[in-house]
Amino acid sequence: MTTTTHLSQHSPELRAAARHLGRRRFLTLTGAAAALAFSVQLPAPVTASAAARGARRIADDPFTLGVASGDPLPDSVVLWTRLAPVPFQADGGMPAEPVAVRWEVAHDEAFTQVAASGESVAHPEYHHCVHVDVPGLEAGRVYHYRFRTGGWISETGRTRTAPAASATTPLTFAAVSCQAYADGYYTAYRHLAQDDVDVVLHLGDYLYEYAVNSAGGYRNYTDRTLPAVFNRETVTLEDYRLRYALFKSDPDLRAAHAAHPFVVTWDDHETENNYANDTPENSVPPAEFLLRRASAYRAYWENQPLRLPQRPTGPDMQLYRRLHWGRLAQLDVLDTRQYRSNQAYGDGSQVPGPEIDDPARTMTGAQQERWLLDGWRASTALWNVVPQQVTFSQRKFDLTEPSRVSMDAWDGYRASRRRVLDGAKAAGVENLMVLTGDVHVGYAFDIKDDFDDAASATLGTEIVATSVASGRDGTDRPANWDTYMKANPHLRFYNGRRGYVRVALGERLARTDFRTVPYVTTPGAPVTTAASFVTQVGNQGLTPA
Repeated sequence: MTTTTHLSQHSPELRAAARHLGRRRFLTLTGAAAALAFSVQLPAPVTASAAARGARRIADDPFTLGVASGDPLPDSVVLWTRLAPVPFQADGGMPAEPVAVRWEVAHDEAFTQVAASGESVAHPEYHHCVHVDVPGLEAGRVYHYRFRTGGWISETGRTRTAPAASATTPLTFAAVSCQAYADGYYTAYRHLAQDDVDVVLHLGDYLYEYAVNSAGGYRNYTDRTLPAVFNRETVTLEDYRLRYALFKSDPDLRAAHAAHPFVVTWDDHETENNYANDTPENSVPPAEFLLRRASAYRAYWENQPLRLPQRPTGPDMQLYRRLHWGRLAQLDVLDTRQYRSNQAYGDGSQVPGPEIDDPARTMTGAQQERWLLDGWRASTALWNVVPQQVTFSQRKFDLTEPSRVSMDAWDGYRASRRRVLDGAKAAGVENLMVLTGDVHVGYAFDIKDDFDDAASATLGTEIVATSVASGRDGTDRPANWDTYMKANPHLRFYNGRRGYVRVALGERLARTDFRTVPYVTTPGAPVTTAASFVTQVGNQGLTPA
């Protein structure tokens, strides 16, 4: 959606947002208007008759992208779908008018015991997506849900609410990341859909922005045929919307979403590789990049089961948020892309220098860091779990000193990591678990107070979920396996296959299972458990199970 309208013609909210975006280095009001026209203004009021008329005009199945749920609370869960009879078409095959969508939540899969129901409107301004924050549900129970519009009924999804605030109900979750569509099949999701987990944590790189099957683009390593519309990099809102349609059309991803509620956070590829705040990887003006970021954030919200507070305003979106699983676990979901300082020393793998210890540099931004540390101080949970994006623990790449480390990970923001660890100690956090994606391998780290002293205190554990597809088939022991294991004595496990991680949290211990598949470039691979570890409450550190 594009516009040439002047800011003076828009609402006071739009003008106020434009002033805010000026502080975010939107350098021209024209550029701000182009981004804000689709991200601040709300759809016009819709009559019931108009929305019903739109529903009757849908001639083909609009539920091609499936259903999803997310962010479970004790009395609520978010339901999502998007109407797209022709998903690889810019408008999704939908008329440019609002459409009435009925939703139902039931205690049973046959919907004989309906717990809640209602009607929402799918607006063309939001690409006919639907977000329903269902209130008044019972704590700690499974529900089934579905959508209906015109003569069409969606597939049935299964979700659950969080337990009551006073409960110590066990929590089993899966962690996933990095699903480059052209790199392989989503076989891990097919197995995850059949696994017995309460919730899935997606740690970023839900999509990839690169062109596929074109000069300078990514090769397609599968036998799936990709339409020519994906032979360009995602830059515009239309580009990002189409890319989500491609990824969400996958039957295995659809099955996982239908089976479990998701808690999502992004990394870089949902916008652009290795961007940092308003600094892109490529040399484009800040205003141009923030226009791209606004498009990426808008499409992300449209295509994920997120609540209204996460809806973006231009290139700003508060994705960090806090969830609870009774008294057992507090989940502090981080965003390590939107607020970070630019990578030191030109990014990549570098020998560390004084810049990474500069206290002015930050991975999270000052406000999010305060929110995290304040949340830990107020936490009464047994487990404090931090789903986030990039490797938190020290990860040396060489046996020689000084060793190279990643400037894009927390190793490149050492002062920021030190403040977080000191904050955890000051808050008395005893059972800390950091969850990570990004690197297309599985790691298990002991988080040390001093990573250069193997005898220093272990403050928590870091579990790194390998990719679903990115990196193609992989191998159990990558070529650098021996070097990494020797250079990082706090690294307890390293595997280069695709898959997911399953973690079971209880009152006495946590068990982590690294679930892997031997190949993804062809479909149908079996899943096995490559390794399992336990961490005891009050005694941090990973022990092989």
